[in-house]
Amino acid sequence: MAVINRIAGFAEEMAGWRRHIHMHPELALDCHETAAFVVKRLREFGVDEIHEGIAKTGVVAIINGQGAGPCTGLRADMDALPMQEETGAEWASKVDGKMHACGHDGHTAMLLGAAKYLSETRNFKGRVALIFQPAEEAIGGGRIMVEEGMMERFRIDEVYAIHTDSFAQAGELRTCAGPIMAAVDEWEITVKGVGGHAAYPHACKDPMIAAMQTGLALQTIVARNANPIDPIVVSVTQFHGGTASNIIADEVKLSGTVRTFSETNRDLAERRIGEIARAQAESFEMSADVVYERSYPATVNHAAQVEKSAKVAREVVGDDLVITDLPPEMGAEDFSYMLNERPGAFYFLGQGLGPSVHHPEFDFNDEVAPIGASFFARLIETLHR
Repeated sequence: MAVINRIAGFAEEMAGWRRHIHMHPELALDCHETAAFVVKRLREFGVDEIHEGIAKTGVVAIINGQGAGPCTGLRADMDALPMQEETGAEWASKVDGKMHACGHDGHTAMLLGAAKYLSETRNFKGRVALIFQPAEEAIGGGRIMVEEGMMERFRIDEVYAIHTDSFAQAGELRTCAGPIMAAVDEWEITVKGVGGHAAYPHACKDPMIAAMQTGLALQTIVARNANPIDPIVVSVTQFHGGTASNIIADEVKLSGTVRTFSETNRDLAERRIGEIARAQAESFEMSADVVYERSYPATVNHAAQVEKSAKVAREVVGDDLVITDLPPEMGAEDFSYMLNERPGAFYFLGQGLGPSVHHPEFDFNDEVAPIGASFFARLIETLHR
């Protein structure tokens, strides 16, 4: 692997940054300590500009190269998840109920590593915009940064990002042209009936029955409404109702997600969830309120950017560890908002097989951080010659 020697030389320092961030996880937009840590490092590196407070705690730093040229954005997410850590690591979370279970601590460390190297060498033309983003796991910090005018303000021409991957061997860089991750939407159905004593169901209108039938009927959207070669997943993930075994509830709520790659299926799901919920409730002489909220769009890579960045990836990890025909995944990612604004590519970096992201035993593999940092750095040096 052609990891940059200088970056390999401060690999332990990168691991230290990552483990510090891991011990102090923060959620959503409230990444105050993480952002402050990032800013302190960037000042030490001598970057040219630091802009704070974008999307509340987001940071964009600029490194100027030698002479005129384009501006490429490199993005890392900083937020953690509301989970209790079970790794047992020396650097485990010190915050009860919060942990870095998706590798964002590693993403931040990799971008800091690239920043340190690029600030020292400046062997490129134009500018680099280092994007440290909050709230990937929650309300879409990427969306907020875009809406606040980040692309125009910093004149960003292209954007790239890396996400750790616990389903691939260490050092493998995987991507594809076109959709790589799905859009995700959230829905909630409230079935309203008439409660009462469980011994007298004839005097009630039991919303539990209507809600259960609705949950089953929603699966026909995938099985009988959607084109079978256009992927869609409709999941019922919550079902709430009732307070005691001898009471028929007045209302029952069920909720879940929809994951799609096409706007056609997004429209279909929104329409059919509403139709099914209301019709099922009506068939039991009840009513249903439906809320459907569109969240992150599909993450769609641009073919030209995949092609040229894959050449860089091969220089860093070798031909055998670069996959450019990765099948799209049904997870979602708010880097999608940035790719909707500018051409670019999203990569997965294998960290070796182990506990999945969003698992309480997940931990980022510090050994692959120099690979990610080298890929970012070489990408800039190659695209900005």
